[in-house]
Order: sequence, then structure tokens, then C-alpha cells
Amino acid sequence: MKKKILVLLAVVVIVTLFTTTLGVRIADWILNPVTEHEPFKISEEAAALHASLIVGDWHADTALWNRNMQGRHDVGHVDLARMQEGNLGIQMFTTVTKSPLGQNYESNKTSTIDKITVLALAQMWPAATWSSLTERALYQAAKIRELAQKRPYDFALILTKSDLADWQMARETNHDFAAGLIGTEGSHALHANLDNIDVLYDAGFRMMSLQHFFDNALGGSLHGTSKAGLTAFGKQAVEIMQAKDIIVDVSHSSEATVRDVLAQSTAPLVISHTGFKGHCDTPRNIADELMLQIAEAGGLIAVGFWPGAVCGSSPESVIEAIEYGVALVGEDHVALGSDFDGTVETSFDASEMAVLTQTMLDRNMPESAIRKVMGGNMVRFLSENLPD
Repeated sequence: MKKKILVLLAVVVIVTLFTTTLGVRIADWILNPVTEHEPFKISEEAAALHASLIVGDWHADTALWNRNMQGRHDVGHVDLARMQEGNLGIQMFTTVTKSPLGQNYESNKTSTIDKITVLALAQMWPAATWSSLTERALYQAAKIRELAQKRPYDFALILTKSDLADWQMARETNHDFAAGLIGTEGSHALHANLDNIDVLYDAGFRMMSLQHFFDNALGGSLHGTSKAGLTAFGKQAVEIMQAKDIIVDVSHSSEATVRDVLAQSTAPLVISHTGFKGHCDTPRNIADELMLQIAEAGGLIAVGFWPGAVCGSSPESVIEAIEYGVALVGEDHVALGSDFDGTVETSFDASEMAVLTQTMLDRNMPESAIRKVMGGNMVRFLSENLPD
């Protein structure tokens, strides 16, 4: 009983904190910090190389926050202005719909009090989002579509291969032209209803991760209690997703789930934000053996920017993990997966992406590999796997 009272009290405190604009801003600042640092020194060589890249990132939870993405902010990690400043050309924006209070990498019960319900109430989201995980995903996706509608010469929403090609062509004369895609952070947004795959697809979703911090109707999470594989529903969902050319993301899936998806998959997979267990042995990362299988099947492994994934958050820590990944699976299968705005602390934000280029040059990584890892692999993968 005492524990329940403490949990209830914590929820009340969180709701109270969030129910003012200032409170939301403070929470965003606390939960999505950038380590205080002096400005990074970027050489002329690195600046020139970085400016010539298409930089791409597979995972940012920016749409979760009541932050106008058109303006430049001094909280969190991503907005349009900072994307343009950092030459972050293409960003996958993921939608978070449920996350347990007290979440951890080891074990979370599905029934635990949900933080996103608290956040939806506190940020005064529409009433439909208070109880529907599908509506939460749709509400966040609408923010990305709105950005494309209001800033059509600065930001494009990518839905198809031709959209991607058109954006690349336009960017040749408008270097600040950024682009985004929409994905889920866990397919509990389906509400255990396969018809909702069509609902989300029609709303612009082109990547769906299967699990987040807990087991769901599709199968076991890496951080759940069962550690099980795909359910029958999960197998049906993956089949439908891939038939519609929706990219399947296994970032938070249990190792058993990843094996099951690999066994039935008809398309390459993505891990949108992760590290390599052989480099950083934490419960957040799956076995190198599975990373190899994903790469061998044409998939991409996107390296995160926070300690749970790479055992550090400095640019050097990120690049060390990337180097390990390139040595393990090859330079064609490694990408960036920041987890920006995902309640993680990073040592740089979207405006400072050039520090990664600088660090790779400092560590004598070949230019061809830098181009691939920084975004070339992502663009190629999308050009091959988005809907026609």
C-alpha cells in the first residue's frame, strides 16, 4: 500500500510540474540535456567534408515534446534550425506512445504506470490521446506533416522513393533543405489491431519498431519480463508491414524476437538506435551474432549517442562504437541513430553534427566510410526500401 501511495504521489508531482508551459520546458531541459561544453573546434578540412555530406539519423523522439520544430530552441536536441545548422539533412522522427514509470533496461512489466499518459495530460494533448496509443502516434506524426506544410522550401516529408529522389535533386540548389520520415517507437500503437497498420501507413508512417520497454501483443521486448519471441499476431504484423514496404525496426526487441523476425523477413531490417554488445556490454545491446545476421540480410545498424548504447556520450565514444561496428559488419551496414530527444543526455545536439565528421577524420577513417556512415547508407537504404 505504501508503495502505491508513493507512486501515486510521484504521478501527481509530475502532472503538477508539467501543467504549466514553464514546467514542460523545465522537464524537457532536464530530460533531454546536452552536456555543457566549449564550442567544438572544426577544421577547414572537416567543415568542407561535412558540408558535402548528406547527413542522416534514424531516430529522434522530438515530436513527443511541445516544442515548435520551426524555431530554434535552447532545450532538447532537434529542431529545423538546428538541423540546418548541423547539415542534418534527413531525420527519422519516431513517435513514443507508452513508456513505464521507472523504466530500466533489465525488466519492465506491461502494466506499470505509463509516463506518456502523464505527459499527454500535462502537455494538454487532445482528449483522444489520453487513452488511445494509436491516437498518440497520429498526433505526433501530424507535427511532422505540419512542419512540411508550413515550411515547404525548408523541410520535406519523405513517403516514397520518388519523394526521396525529388528532395535530393532540390537539395543540390538549396543546401538547407531538410527532410524527415515518420516511424513508431514500439508497435503497441497498433492497439493489437492489424487494421491500424493501414491507419498509420496512411498517416505517413514508413518505419515501425516492434517493441519498446515492455512486452506487447507482437512479442517480447529486450527489456520486458518474458524475453519471448514473436507472437502469432506479431508474425502477421511483420508480414503486412513488409508487404506495404514499411521498414521494420527491431531496436528494443528481445533477441528471440529478432531471431524470429530474421527467420520470416522478406526485407532488410533496421536497428534505429543501438550499440554493439561486444563494444559496450550493457542490457541495452543485443549479441554481435545477431548484428551480423541483420547486416548479412542487407540491414542497417544505427549507432546511438548515449551511454546505455555506447558506454559514453562524447563524440569519441560514439565514433569508437561506429569503428567497432564497421569492423564487425562492414561500412555498408552502419549508420547514425542518435536517440535525440529520447530522454537521454548527449554531448552535442543536431547543430553540432560536424563534430562526428571531425572525430572520424582525426581517427583516420577513410572518407568513403565517413560518407556512408554519416548518411550515405541511410539514403541508399531508403532508396531501395521505401514504397515506389
